[in-house]
Amino acid sequence: MVEIFLRTLPFFAIIGLGYWAGRIRFFSEEATAYLTKFVFYFALSAMIFRFAANLQLAEIFNGRLVLGYLCGTVVVYCIATIVGFARKLDVPTAAIEAQCAVIGNVGFLGLPMFVMLFGEASIGPMMLILATDLIVFSSLIVILINGGRDGRLSLSILRTIALGLVRNPMIVSIVLGLTWSGLALPIPEPMNDFLSILGGAATPGALFAIGASLASKSAERVEVALWLTFCKLILHPIFVGIGVLILFPLDTYSAIIVVSAAAMPVAGNVYMLAQHYGIAPHRVSAAILFSTAISILTLPVIMSWMSGG
Repeated sequence: MVEIFLRTLPFFAIIGLGYWAGRIRFFSEEATAYLTKFVFYFALSAMIFRFAANLQLAEIFNGRLVLGYLCGTVVVYCIATIVGFARKLDVPTAAIEAQCAVIGNVGFLGLPMFVMLFGEASIGPMMLILATDLIVFSSLIVILINGGRDGRLSLSILRTIALGLVRNPMIVSIVLGLTWSGLALPIPEPMNDFLSILGGAATPGALFAIGASLASKSAERVEVALWLTFCKLILHPIFVGIGVLILFPLDTYSAIIVVSAAAMPVAGNVYMLAQHYGIAPHRVSAAILFSTAISILTLPVIMSWMSGG
């Protein structure tokens, strides 16, 4: 476990550096927003496209992985929702809390980290997890929030979901990359170099941006934030582990990747949703802050447990 902790420590050290830069205002919130946009729309997209363009769809798609991951994730989603309803929350607020409980920082933190820790063979499972999160749960949260507010579902919600997916650069990069691969088009050397250089900025840029964004997060509603952190860092990997080890058994390597991905801290895009809809942004902010800090210790434990198993 110590070895895994030491291997993950540099990633969290860069997050810490970004946090320090944000706290002393060397890196302003505006600068952080622009760095995040650069990573999200350019660097990370270049990295994902390059990876996907060198994979075959058959190498990525694994029905057992999707089912195992979904089963575990849905259980934790329901637990968080039931607890929310028991606290007399309305549907939109309970949905936001459930989103915190299951949506991890797979794109910004997980994908770059796992490629360096587990090799490029981790790309396929990670892309599948990322696509499942974006397609299934990003759609579900929009349905629950709008349906909970309006008391009904309308066709405009489907339009909102479709536009959200089409405009998401991660989804676009995966689709374009797999299309390029499916057409068996070679990547010219200058294009490959361009994607490698630009994609190389994704890892340090994403980690620094995560840290800098955490500097502006507040720690309000601590009890709720700690509960959501427990759901994300402990319950989620445990139930996903049941899904991919017992219900829909995967090979050891894929199971390690999937369960470790489930142990990622709460994703920043949940806060963006909460802020956009004006639903509990402070508790989401605190959940991101706590889960990221605590995952420095819990993530190596989960990885070590899975690798040892």
